[in-house]
Formats: sequence, structure tokens, C-alpha cells
Amino acid sequence: MPTTPDAATQDEHLPEGAEKRAYVQEMFDRIAPRYDLLNTLMTFGLDRRWRVRTVRALGLAPGQAVLDLASGTGPLLATLRARGLRALGADLSYEMLAAGGARAAGSLQGDAAALPLAGGALDGVVSGFALRNFADLGATFAELARVLRPGGRLAILEVDRPANPLLRLGHRLWFERVVPRLGALLSDARAYAYLPRSVAYLPDPSALATALEAAGFTAVTRLRLSGGLTQVVTATRRGDP
Repeated sequence: MPTTPDAATQDEHLPEGAEKRAYVQEMFDRIAPRYDLLNTLMTFGLDRRWRVRTVRALGLAPGQAVLDLASGTGPLLATLRARGLRALGADLSYEMLAAGGARAAGSLQGDAAALPLAGGALDGVVSGFALRNFADLGATFAELARVLRPGGRLAILEVDRPANPLLRLGHRLWFERVVPRLGALLSDARAYAYLPRSVAYLPDPSALATALEAAGFTAVTRLRLSGGLTQVVTATRRGDP
């Protein structure tokens, strides 16, 4: 956590590195109790559909092992398990895992860049709306390549920017003006002022594909959902040389 916790809202400071890691952990610990409620309200319930599409994009068979990275309260874990996959969660925030109750039971608390898993242990990895919260994307992608077997699959669900001008304007007003007010009313003002601005951390599609390829992935694809409100980026772990 930064030495001045309000910095992200006072001067629009966006933390980096270890400062960002601490900031994100403390923020999600704070908002855990009402996180699911706010997600449903913010997305008008579309988040459920997006999670289904993300799991489908993995293309894995029932019984295969999948990690939900930054699993939080466990909604994506539940979607994975509903499709017969053996799903494990990992999140930096203990309070998010605790708020998930039975849905998140057995999940790991830990850093995305240093997972307590053996190399090649997984058939797939998913992550929902967390890409912009990782402190070091390069290290995180390298770690995911390490824990995935050759040919293993990655599917990342994230926010996007609609192409249609009217939809883009409406999305911007909702995400940047309404969401912070809704968050302040029902949860935590600082967190829901920070979250819309955290989109600035996201690399553009070309840079994201380049980073994934540098970490050991191939066949990077991008599927835009709901008119570009969200996106699913998929990739395949390259085989050993």
C-alpha cells in the first residue's frame, strides 16, 4: 500500500511495482464484502455470460486442470467447475477468497508472478478482469508459461473499448462517472474511483500479443464481446524446443 492511501484519488497517481502490488491487495481486501453485488450492478448481469464465453474459449475437455488466476470470490471458478473442469483459484487478496466462502474454498493466496505450482502442472489458465491489476505483466506471463504444459491454454477476460462511437460514449460515461458514484454509495469511494482509471495499465492489443509471445505463447487471438465492452484474449503455450 502506498504511504498515502488516498494518493490514487487525490492526484490520480497510478502506483507501479511493489507499491502497486500492495495497493491492489489492500484495495481488494477492503471491497471484498460487496464485490459481487457491485460487479452484477456495473455489468447489468452480463458478467455471467462473459465468464461462460471465457471458459468456452479455452477449448479444454472435462477433467482437465485449470487455474483461475486472481479468482477473487470465485464466480469464474464456479463456471469452470460447471463445465467439468478441475479448477483451482489463486488470488493476492485473502479477504476476497474469504468472501467467496465455499465457492472459493481450497484456493491459494499468492502472487501471480510466483505461483506455488509445479512446472507444467496445468492444462489451462483463466483470469477475469485482473490483467490491469498485476504489478509485473512480463513476470506474470512468464510464470503462466511455466505452470502450463506445452499446448496448454490461456484465456484472459478484460474490459475493452467499444468501436461504435455512441456505444463508446455511453460506456465511458457509465464506467468513468456512474460506476465511481455507485461504488461510493455501496462500497468504497477510493477503490471505485481507482478502478476505472486502472484501464490505463492495459497494453494495446498488439503490445499484449507481443508480450505473450515473448513469454512463450503462440496463436494469440482476441475476441470482442458485447459490442466491444469486453474482450477475451486466448493463447497456447508453445511446445518445448
